[in-house]
Amino acid sequence: MAVDLTPRQSRKAYGGEGGSYYEWTLTDLPMLGVASIGAAKLSLTAGGLSLPSYSDSAKVAYVLQGAGTCGIVLPEATKEKVVAVKEGDALALPFGVVTWWHNLPESTTELVVLFLGDTSKGHKPGQFTNFQLTGATGIFTGFSTEFVGRAWDLAESDAAKLVSSQPASGIIKLAAGHKLPAPSAADRDGMALNCLEAPLGVDIKNGGRVVVLNTANLPLVKEVGLGADLVRIDAHSMCSPGFSCDSAYQVTYIVRGSGRVQVVGPDGKRVLETRVEGGCLFIVPRFHVVSKIADASGLEWFSIITTPNPIFSHLAGKTSVWKAISPEVLEASFNTTPEMEKLFRSKRLDSEIFFAPN
Repeated sequence: MAVDLTPRQSRKAYGGEGGSYYEWTLTDLPMLGVASIGAAKLSLTAGGLSLPSYSDSAKVAYVLQGAGTCGIVLPEATKEKVVAVKEGDALALPFGVVTWWHNLPESTTELVVLFLGDTSKGHKPGQFTNFQLTGATGIFTGFSTEFVGRAWDLAESDAAKLVSSQPASGIIKLAAGHKLPAPSAADRDGMALNCLEAPLGVDIKNGGRVVVLNTANLPLVKEVGLGADLVRIDAHSMCSPGFSCDSAYQVTYIVRGSGRVQVVGPDGKRVLETRVEGGCLFIVPRFHVVSKIADASGLEWFSIITTPNPIFSHLAGKTSVWKAISPEVLEASFNTTPEMEKLFRSKRLDSEIFFAPN
């Protein structure tokens, strides 16, 4: 039975004055379960704080909008890392990492962070399960006051007071004047890569640009087991039809702009033809061929690929597999004339991956 590949917007899961947490569910996007991928989005208002938590899944976080601070406690670390984050930053978050996120009180825009990750070892394949350390749904509320008191060497009356002082769930808004630790440049080293400022892997005039997130420029990607890229194509440009040739799923979030997408699967069947716009998420199944054409506004997307160092094969452009196949085989395979084969081979000799409009 075919799985619905239609791109979807996220739904609000919880939130309040400090901000909201959104997620994509299996009901809306069944491919999440098939690929064992989780997808969620955090939006914090000025002064908003996402309380310390950890997840059952390794993730890549990408800052879609705004600027703020992220606190990171790596497994067995004795001190947190406090990292300044801004639009374009990507962070690899392995299993067991505790994080908190904060939007500055003086901020004029929301801090919005996208999370994409592997849920194959999680409680619910296709959905993140987050474990709050504090708040109304935090671990303190689950233990009895006796256990809390014994564990943290508190009188039971103090333990009861500590638990009852945490009414908010997941996200709060800091009281005026409450200060959090300042970020450190040293802490950022090796923890984040800004995809809008990093060296481009591909840069084609009037076509598009790519920054690839892999083990070379962000070593923690190896622990997460996911690669990622940020792709921006210009108005009316096309991304070459291609596929992941290492059995990886490609999970794509449209950051901004709009355009058309086609995906072709087994038996030469087009399994998806649709328009996409900012905020949409969709998944390309393994080995399926995908191509995109931008509208006049251009198209920008952030993708994770379920391998830390992905390999793609393209079917058009100067790196196309067709350019490597001998003319005689092409002529026989297409059942065409030598003249048509030469015409086919003579095109796109200079273009690579992205094709600017004629």
